[in-house]
Amino acid sequence: MTHILYIEASPRKVRSASIEIAHAALAAWQTTDANLTIDTLDLWATQLPEFDGPVLEAKYAGIAGVRLTEEQAAAWSHIRGVAARFFAADALVLSVPLWNFSIPYKLKHLIDVVSQKDVLFTFDERGFGGLLKGRKALLICARGLDYGPTAGTPAGTYDFQRPYLETWLRFVGITTLETVVVEKTLFGTEIDRAARVSACVVATDAVKRLV
Repeated sequence: MTHILYIEASPRKVRSASIEIAHAALAAWQTTDANLTIDTLDLWATQLPEFDGPVLEAKYAGIAGVRLTEEQAAAWSHIRGVAARFFAADALVLSVPLWNFSIPYKLKHLIDVVSQKDVLFTFDERGFGGLLKGRKALLICARGLDYGPTAGTPAGTYDFQRPYLETWLRFVGITTLETVVVEKTLFGTEIDRAARVSACVVATDAVKRLV
Protein backbone atom coordinates (compact mmCIF):
# COMPACT_ATOMS: atom_id res chain seq x y z
CA MET A 1 0.00 0.00 0.00
CA THR A 2 1.30 3.46 -0.94
CA HIS A 3 0.44 6.66 0.88
CA ILE A 4 0.75 9.89 -1.10
CA LEU A 5 0.94 13.45 0.16
CA TYR A 6 -0.62 15.53 -2.60
CA ILE A 7 0.27 19.23 -2.31
CA GLU A 8 -2.08 21.43 -4.29
CA ALA A 9 -0.72 24.93 -4.90
CA SER A 10 -3.23 26.38 -7.37
CA PRO A 11 -6.37 28.31 -6.33
CA ARG A 12 -8.00 27.86 -9.78
CA LYS A 13 -9.28 24.36 -8.93
CA VAL A 14 -11.45 23.06 -11.82
CA ARG A 15 -9.76 25.42 -14.30
CA SER A 16 -6.22 24.62 -13.17
CA ALA A 17 -3.89 22.84 -15.58
CA SER A 18 -1.55 21.66 -12.82
CA ILE A 19 -4.44 20.17 -10.85
CA GLU A 20 -5.90 18.48 -13.92
CA ILE A 21 -2.57 16.79 -14.67
CA ALA A 22 -2.13 15.84 -11.01
CA HIS A 23 -5.55 14.22 -10.88
CA ALA A 24 -4.74 12.23 -14.02
CA ALA A 25 -1.49 11.07 -12.42
CA LEU A 26 -3.18 10.12 -9.16
CA ALA A 27 -5.88 8.20 -11.06
CA ALA A 28 -3.17 6.31 -12.94
CA TRP A 29 -1.43 5.57 -9.64
CA GLN A 30 -4.67 4.20 -8.19
CA THR A 31 -5.05 1.76 -11.08
CA THR A 32 -1.72 0.18 -10.09
CA ASP A 33 -2.42 0.18 -6.34
CA ALA A 34 -5.98 -0.46 -5.21
CA ASN A 35 -5.00 0.34 -1.62
CA LEU A 36 -3.47 3.72 -2.46
CA THR A 37 -4.26 6.45 0.07
CA ILE A 38 -3.98 10.18 -0.59
CA ASP A 39 -3.56 13.00 1.91
CA THR A 40 -4.48 16.22 0.09
CA LEU A 41 -2.78 19.35 1.37
CA ASP A 42 -4.72 22.15 -0.29
CA LEU A 43 -2.62 25.21 0.45
CA TRP A 44 -5.61 27.51 -0.14
CA ALA A 45 -7.68 25.74 2.52
CA THR A 46 -4.95 25.20 5.11
CA GLN A 47 -3.91 27.59 7.87
CA LEU A 48 -0.14 27.27 8.09
CA PRO A 49 1.78 28.54 11.14
CA GLU A 50 3.26 32.00 10.86
CA PHE A 51 7.03 31.93 11.16
CA ASP A 52 7.61 34.64 13.73
CA GLY A 53 7.55 35.17 17.50
CA PRO A 54 7.99 31.95 19.54
CA VAL A 55 8.37 29.84 16.38
CA LEU A 56 11.32 31.89 15.18
CA GLU A 57 12.82 31.90 18.67
CA ALA A 58 12.41 28.10 18.83
CA LYS A 59 14.24 27.73 15.52
CA TYR A 60 17.34 29.54 16.72
CA ALA A 61 17.22 27.98 20.18
CA GLY A 62 17.27 24.57 18.49
CA ILE A 63 20.19 25.53 16.27
CA ALA A 64 22.10 26.75 19.32
CA GLY A 65 21.24 23.63 21.31
CA VAL A 66 19.36 25.64 23.93
CA ARG A 67 16.38 24.04 25.66
CA LEU A 68 13.08 25.44 24.40
CA THR A 69 10.75 27.31 26.70
CA GLU A 70 7.24 25.95 27.13
CA GLU A 71 5.90 28.59 24.75
CA GLN A 72 8.57 27.86 22.15
CA ALA A 73 8.02 24.09 22.40
CA ALA A 74 4.28 24.53 21.88
CA ALA A 75 4.90 26.73 18.83
CA TRP A 76 7.47 24.31 17.39
CA SER A 77 5.05 21.41 17.78
CA HIS A 78 2.89 23.06 15.11
CA ILE A 79 5.86 22.98 12.72
CA ARG A 80 6.47 19.31 13.42
CA GLY A 81 2.77 18.62 12.97
CA VAL A 82 2.88 19.94 9.41
CA ALA A 83 6.12 18.07 8.69
CA ALA A 84 4.62 14.83 10.01
CA ARG A 85 2.44 14.67 6.90
CA PHE A 86 5.62 14.46 4.79
CA PHE A 87 7.07 11.65 6.89
CA ALA A 88 3.80 9.69 6.76
CA ALA A 89 3.98 9.65 2.95
CA ASP A 90 5.77 7.19 0.69
CA ALA A 91 5.59 9.66 -2.18
CA LEU A 92 4.88 13.33 -2.80
CA VAL A 93 2.85 14.77 -5.67
CA LEU A 94 3.01 18.54 -6.17
CA SER A 95 0.80 20.48 -8.58
CA VAL A 96 2.28 23.94 -9.04
CA PRO A 97 1.47 26.86 -11.33
CA LEU A 98 4.19 29.33 -12.27
CA TRP A 99 3.55 32.78 -10.78
CA ASN A 100 5.83 35.66 -11.70
CA PHE A 101 8.53 33.24 -12.89
CA SER A 102 8.42 31.37 -9.55
CA ILE A 103 5.91 29.62 -7.27
CA PRO A 104 2.74 30.76 -5.45
CA TYR A 105 3.41 32.39 -2.10
CA LYS A 106 1.30 29.76 -0.32
CA LEU A 107 3.73 27.05 -1.42
CA LYS A 108 6.72 29.17 -0.42
CA HIS A 109 5.08 29.56 3.01
CA LEU A 110 4.83 25.77 3.36
CA ILE A 111 8.44 25.27 2.30
CA ASP A 112 9.64 27.94 4.74
CA VAL A 113 7.65 26.34 7.57
CA VAL A 114 8.87 22.75 7.18
CA SER A 115 12.42 23.32 5.90
CA GLN A 116 14.04 23.38 9.32
CA LYS A 117 17.04 21.74 10.93
CA ASP A 118 16.12 18.38 12.45
CA VAL A 119 12.68 18.62 10.86
CA LEU A 120 13.25 17.92 7.15
CA PHE A 121 17.05 18.12 7.11
CA THR A 122 20.11 18.01 9.32
CA PHE A 123 23.38 19.86 9.11
CA ASP A 124 26.72 19.85 10.85
CA GLU A 125 30.35 20.46 9.93
CA ARG A 126 30.09 17.69 7.33
CA GLY A 127 27.23 19.37 5.48
CA PHE A 128 23.51 18.87 4.95
CA GLY A 129 21.41 15.71 5.02
CA GLY A 130 17.82 15.39 3.86
CA LEU A 131 15.50 13.43 6.13
CA LEU A 132 12.96 12.31 3.51
CA LYS A 133 15.25 9.65 2.08
CA GLY A 134 13.58 6.69 0.42
CA ARG A 135 10.60 8.69 -0.79
CA LYS A 136 9.62 9.53 -4.35
CA ALA A 137 8.14 12.66 -5.86
CA LEU A 138 6.14 13.69 -8.89
CA LEU A 139 6.38 17.40 -9.64
CA ILE A 140 3.85 18.95 -12.01
CA CYS A 141 4.68 22.44 -13.27
CA ALA A 142 2.16 24.50 -15.25
CA ARG A 143 3.02 27.68 -17.17
CA GLY A 144 0.88 29.98 -19.27
CA LEU A 145 3.63 30.87 -21.75
CA ASP A 146 6.24 29.06 -23.82
CA TYR A 147 9.52 28.71 -21.92
CA GLY A 148 11.37 26.75 -24.59
CA PRO A 149 14.92 27.74 -25.63
CA THR A 150 13.74 29.69 -28.69
CA ALA A 151 10.87 31.46 -26.94
CA GLY A 152 10.95 35.08 -25.89
CA THR A 153 10.95 33.87 -22.29
CA PRO A 154 13.54 31.04 -22.26
CA ALA A 155 13.49 28.85 -19.16
CA GLY A 156 17.16 29.43 -18.44
CA THR A 157 16.37 33.06 -17.69
CA TYR A 158 12.73 33.11 -16.61
CA ASP A 159 12.06 29.76 -14.93
CA PHE A 160 12.53 29.86 -11.14
CA GLN A 161 9.74 27.33 -10.62
CA ARG A 162 11.05 23.94 -11.74
CA PRO A 163 14.74 24.42 -10.75
CA TYR A 164 13.82 25.74 -7.30
CA LEU A 165 11.37 22.93 -6.51
CA GLU A 166 13.64 20.18 -7.86
CA THR A 167 16.52 21.57 -5.79
CA TRP A 168 14.36 21.76 -2.67
CA LEU A 169 13.02 18.22 -3.08
CA ARG A 170 16.54 16.83 -3.45
CA PHE A 171 17.73 18.94 -0.52
CA VAL A 172 15.19 17.32 1.82
CA GLY A 173 16.23 13.85 0.68
CA ILE A 174 14.13 12.96 -2.39
CA THR A 175 16.31 11.09 -4.88
CA THR A 176 13.65 9.56 -7.15
CA LEU A 177 11.98 12.48 -8.89
CA GLU A 178 9.85 12.85 -12.03
CA THR A 179 8.86 16.27 -13.41
CA VAL A 180 6.02 16.96 -15.83
CA VAL A 181 5.71 20.38 -17.48
CA VAL A 182 2.59 21.75 -19.18
CA GLU A 183 3.04 25.05 -21.06
CA LYS A 184 1.22 27.46 -23.37
CA THR A 185 -2.02 27.30 -21.36
CA LEU A 186 -2.67 30.97 -22.22
CA PHE A 187 -2.35 30.47 -25.99
CA GLY A 188 -6.06 29.84 -26.57
CA THR A 189 -8.48 26.99 -25.91
CA GLU A 190 -7.20 24.63 -28.60
CA ILE A 191 -3.51 24.91 -27.67
CA ASP A 192 -4.35 24.78 -23.95
CA ARG A 193 -6.37 21.56 -24.35
CA ALA A 194 -3.67 19.91 -26.50
CA ALA A 195 -0.99 20.83 -23.95
CA ARG A 196 -3.04 19.36 -21.10
CA VAL A 197 -3.79 16.13 -22.95
CA SER A 198 -0.12 15.68 -23.83
CA ALA A 199 0.97 16.39 -20.23
CA CYS A 200 -1.53 13.86 -18.88
CA VAL A 201 0.09 11.19 -21.06
CA VAL A 202 3.55 12.19 -19.85
CA ALA A 203 2.35 12.16 -16.24
CA THR A 204 0.86 8.69 -16.63
CA ASP A 205 4.16 7.42 -18.01
CA ALA A 206 6.01 9.10 -15.12
CA VAL A 207 3.79 7.27 -12.64
CA LYS A 208 4.74 3.95 -14.22
CA ARG A 209 8.39 4.74 -13.48
CA LEU A 210 7.61 5.68 -9.88
CA VAL A 211 5.48 2.75 -8.77
